[in-house]
Amino acid sequence: MSEHRENFDAQNVVEASEESDDAFETVNIPVPSEELPESHQTEGSGSEVEPSDGGCVTLVEEESDQSVSSRETNDEQLIEGVVTPRQVSFSPKFKKCYLTKFDNAVKSGKQYSNDSMTLMDKIKAAKESLKMSVKEAVATVKIILLPVGQEIIMPFKIDAIFKHLKDHFSYLLKVPSDVLQIRYSGIVVKNNETLIQHGVKPQDIIQVEIFSTHPDLYPIKRLSGLNDVSQIITVRVQTDIHEYQEVAVEIIKSDFHKPFLGGFRHKVTGIEYHNAGTQTLPKKIPEKPNIFCRDTQTVFQRKKLQQTTNTTSTQMTKIGVYVSNMTDKLVTPGKYFSAAEYHAQRLKAVIVIQTYYRQWHAKIVVENLRRQKMLRLKWEEQEEQRKIREKEEWMKLDYYRRHNPQTKEDFELLYNALELWWQEEIARINQSFTGVERKAALCELLEKETQIIASIGRHRYIADMENKQALLKTFLDKCSAPKIWRTFNGKIIEMDTQFTIRARELQNIYECIMLKNISQDERLDVLLTLKHTVKEHECKLTQEILELIDREVDLMMRGVKQHNLEGLRKRIATLFFHYIKTPLFNPEAARHLKIPQDPLKFCKKIYFCHSCQLYLLSTEFAISSTSQRIYRCRHCVNLDNETRQRESFLKYKCLLKQLYYSEADYEDDSKIAFLMKLQDIQYLTENIWASQSVLSAWNDLSDLVLVRWDKSLEWSPWNCILLTKDEGVAHLRLTNIEEAYEPLFIHKIKHKHILAKNYFSQIPVLASFILDDGEIDEIRKKYHTETTPKNIESPMPSP
Repeated sequence: MSEHRENFDAQNVVEASEESDDAFETVNIPVPSEELPESHQTEGSGSEVEPSDGGCVTLVEEESDQSVSSRETNDEQLIEGVVTPRQVSFSPKFKKCYLTKFDNAVKSGKQYSNDSMTLMDKIKAAKESLKMSVKEAVATVKIILLPVGQEIIMPFKIDAIFKHLKDHFSYLLKVPSDVLQIRYSGIVVKNNETLIQHGVKPQDIIQVEIFSTHPDLYPIKRLSGLNDVSQIITVRVQTDIHEYQEVAVEIIKSDFHKPFLGGFRHKVTGIEYHNAGTQTLPKKIPEKPNIFCRDTQTVFQRKKLQQTTNTTSTQMTKIGVYVSNMTDKLVTPGKYFSAAEYHAQRLKAVIVIQTYYRQWHAKIVVENLRRQKMLRLKWEEQEEQRKIREKEEWMKLDYYRRHNPQTKEDFELLYNALELWWQEEIARINQSFTGVERKAALCELLEKETQIIASIGRHRYIADMENKQALLKTFLDKCSAPKIWRTFNGKIIEMDTQFTIRARELQNIYECIMLKNISQDERLDVLLTLKHTVKEHECKLTQEILELIDREVDLMMRGVKQHNLEGLRKRIATLFFHYIKTPLFNPEAARHLKIPQDPLKFCKKIYFCHSCQLYLLSTEFAISSTSQRIYRCRHCVNLDNETRQRESFLKYKCLLKQLYYSEADYEDDSKIAFLMKLQDIQYLTENIWASQSVLSAWNDLSDLVLVRWDKSLEWSPWNCILLTKDEGVAHLRLTNIEEAYEPLFIHKIKHKHILAKNYFSQIPVLASFILDDGEIDEIRKKYHTETTPKNIESPMPSP
């Protein structure tokens, strides 16, 4: 019966131990070193022998476990072993347990149950101590912010997850937490990982790096105001001859200047040692609030009687006593000085002080006014000079454009000047001549006009050829440019691919073909290189290039002069450029061609021009916001303008560009301003605002701007006003338009807004269609600048 009861109790103990093992895989049971035999207290021993009360000897070989805490006391050293009943009974990692048979009678069941309860209490106590030690364990973490390289030292619990650290720095850096990444030992850690999982022990010092995955959108900047943050360092202190202990020391940075408390100097080395001081901060004097009372304005009088310690006496002349009066003085009373006279004297002195003070104050005020007046006059003079200088620069630029036309705007100016000259000549002829003389003068005028138009045509041909060469060079540079991107630390990396290398080789060959004034041998080497390059592909284009190369070589061998071979060389260069533009031979060219190679991509974007009878892309048509249908292309519109009206749209283009720049700086997602085209701005300026400022009637379009009428609303033709640049700046500074202008003027502006809204009624509908269109954002970014935009300028010639 007793054996059966003992077996039952043992099973209960084993089952209880197995349940505790399910909750915690390992349990640290601290055992005092005094209870172990001296023979078994060896360093790094892997087995323990413990005799039982009944004579049973249990041999258990355990794995040595590293202690959680690195600090050990000198008096009581604890040996921690990881033991569970399941590991003792069934684990294959340990050796088998050998239990001897019971030679004597076992103890009673009650005593065994008490021993089992004592063992369970020890296990629970060990679990709690393990939890508390891990929970309170702290490591010193050194955080480095990349790419600024700022170092921040702070304590961090080893059982806390990295997400807490990431949220803390997300709040400090004003960066979303999902953008930040933490890297430890070259590995990016996850949010739910802890320092324990990476092998960090309490009181250890580790280093982690924090960087942003999107440095362009969310850059990491240097943190300011961290001078008062406390830092923790670990100091190793020697406690015995061969024993050391690590102690965490907190450093508090303070602005307090440590005073010199004395010290001494080593006679041999000459090193000075200063006496240390405490880190206790001095008490700050509390700030007193503003006190408004009569205590600071009232004079208190105090009367107090005093008695001297030395007793004195006087002596008068009497019978028997003679006192000399040789040193006596006769004191006569002066004029009585009343209180009224005293206050009158003080009042007179106060008036004198006030007079001099007011004089000093008046001088300062006058001096400030004089200085402000001088600054104002100087500013007005500078503004006047600036306007004169800008006018002179504009005239110089206009003169340069007329003599060296390069762009389409320059030729518009020439044709406009020709039209103005023709009108003046017609008026002079009609006024001065009649009959046959008038007809002869008109014929002469027609001949001069024809000569001028021919001269303009020659200049246009030269400019077109130069622009064509510039565009060709730009295309080749784009194809051969390396890939460029920016890393997370701000560095720029360039990389060449096989396509860019191929494009660069073709560009070098093309530049060699275009070289002039080279020897015959060098030309033959260039043609030979071109021939080997083109032979790689067989098609009609390459065959034609090879035939032309053979023809030029044959003519050069026959002694043909170079100027007779220019046409043939131009043809070879043109065909080779077509070879470069073909994506089959130059894959990098496909990224920079305006017309896609697949016809299905642009078949729906082709329209018919009723003037030149050609099918063109949609980009070749100038469409305004009020257009009902597509009729003529840009080339036909420009040709009609040159032959009939000869107007110059340069000032309207400057006005439209100025509008784009000003609206891009608002950053309020305005869309209507970016839908306005050149024809719309011309109609709005001429028909609605009469091409002059509403306030000053200034009619020079180069000095006018279209600004918002109500700056809190989006710009639109019915929320704008045409003013000069200075008037526009003053208008945008107004806070209340109703109070700044008269009702009659406001009514006039509202009437113009109604006319504009009736004409541009289709613009709100167009704006609703492009609500999610990214092209408007690209246009807004293009014109978003911090400086005032300049007018359209052509490059000036180098001196």
